[in-house]
Amino acid sequence: MALTTRQRRPLPSDSSPTPSPSYSKVGKPERSGGEGDGGEDKGGIGWILPVLALGLLRYMSATSNIIHDCDEVFNYWEPLHYLLYNSQFALRSYLYILLHKLVGWPASWWFGDEKVRVFYAVRIFLGVLSVITEASLVVALSKKYGKRLATYTLAMLCLTSGCFFASTSFLPSSFSMYAMSLSSALFLFEKYGMAVTVAATGVILGWPFSILAFLPVTIYSLVRRFKQAFLSGAVTSLALMGISLLVDYHYYGRWTSSVMNLLFYNVVGGGGSHLYGTEGPSYYLRNGFNNFNFSFVLALLFLGILPISRKKYAPELLVLISPLYIWVAFMSLQPHKEERFLYPIYPLICVAASAVIECFPEFFRDKYNPNDQSVLFQIAKYIRPLVLGLILCASHARTFSLIHGYSAPLEIYKHLEHHGDAGLGSVVCVGSEWHRFPSSFFVPDYVGQVRWLDDGFRGLLPLPFNSSLGGTSAAPSYFNNKNKASDKQYLHDPERCNFLIELQLQRPYPSRGSDLSTWEVVAALPYLDRELSPPLYRSFFIPNYWQQKNVFGLYKLLKRIPK
Repeated sequence: MALTTRQRRPLPSDSSPTPSPSYSKVGKPERSGGEGDGGEDKGGIGWILPVLALGLLRYMSATSNIIHDCDEVFNYWEPLHYLLYNSQFALRSYLYILLHKLVGWPASWWFGDEKVRVFYAVRIFLGVLSVITEASLVVALSKKYGKRLATYTLAMLCLTSGCFFASTSFLPSSFSMYAMSLSSALFLFEKYGMAVTVAATGVILGWPFSILAFLPVTIYSLVRRFKQAFLSGAVTSLALMGISLLVDYHYYGRWTSSVMNLLFYNVVGGGGSHLYGTEGPSYYLRNGFNNFNFSFVLALLFLGILPISRKKYAPELLVLISPLYIWVAFMSLQPHKEERFLYPIYPLICVAASAVIECFPEFFRDKYNPNDQSVLFQIAKYIRPLVLGLILCASHARTFSLIHGYSAPLEIYKHLEHHGDAGLGSVVCVGSEWHRFPSSFFVPDYVGQVRWLDDGFRGLLPLPFNSSLGGTSAAPSYFNNKNKASDKQYLHDPERCNFLIELQLQRPYPSRGSDLSTWEVVAALPYLDRELSPPLYRSFFIPNYWQQKNVFGLYKLLKRIPK
């Protein structure tokens, strides 16, 4: 009988004459950002595409954006105008405003009396901040999760109405939005200390209430790099609080902190968030859909895709997007609601919606066969650009409707430049349209005053700065924290008015400018009548129907006829 020899099972060390390199994070193969369908996402997105795309759209926003909130005018544009030209209305923190004076001062020197150009120069500066921070977020997403997610996010940042309008608004909530984009990018780059530094800047220099939106990234950064993140955040916070205190002392003439005052007034003092602007719990859901349409719905569904994409998106992207849920829930519980309060989380809406769209094919993949290329899987891949295209078309329709329906207040004041023959010291009077006043940057130098007429509004109105009484440190005696009107805020003699700004709508009562023996119309522009126009057609531009279905009034500049 033949003898057989039993072979020894080879040891792992015998399989190769040379040892394999040890595994490390640096040495592992680059991961595709897609769902494993060919690896077309390799390579990522560089800086050129997002900077150029965002730069073009932010320039368009800076030059065509309307003013969405009177707080933007009276709390920020007017104080900036006073710092540059020593005239007009007042309120809020001056450290944030001084940042914009760095651009406004050389622009005012360069353009001279053309104050409107200074206005747009500051807006372009805001657009540049938006481009830098959002491009950083796109590049970080590309490096971390691949080209597709970054591309979808870039498209939404460029074209969704919410980002288009918020990116060049002169508001602390917009500044917090820039900080959110940059802090999120640094977080994905694993620069945890810098992420916390930017978050602290967004809260203190921007909007203190946004601290809640920055908490997830801040806490996770502290867990990962406690010493680095804690020291960065603490040093930045103390430095900015100290500078803010000194700046407020200079402009208010006493030791005070606008940051702390804002928090105490609204939280501890019961300042009056219930006095005006109160809306129901569903306000932000409706507002979110108006500004982001279907992408807002998809963003809210992000948690639903985690069971199938947990390995890819958890925990970093989940931490980054979690402020979306925290912020919407918290703000919905507050009685005082305004569109700008959601600005800090606008970039996160784009990221969350893009992640959901990217994961469409994963719903149809066979979990036991990762290489499955079924018909449904292939269809889901092609649905992604269709859904993205639908979102972008709806966004353009929303943006077009707002710009062309409500831009008359900005444009009508520009016509004052052509009527200097009215003489120095002319008075421009505004009645019920006071809240659409676009700021003193649109008022030429020959106009001595802009005054309010009593048209029935019973709230407190802004008053011009008065340099002889202390400028920024002075406040009229009748100012109060209950929003109660005073007779002193109105011009009681309409005969002193040389010009009148008025919105003429289809209403049964006569307007001041209807007396053609006293006033002549020198400019009139169409203005969308919100109350008489159907919600669908006024919110989104639908070709042929937008003009037919909506009702328009006339926004007028009237000039007094000499007697």
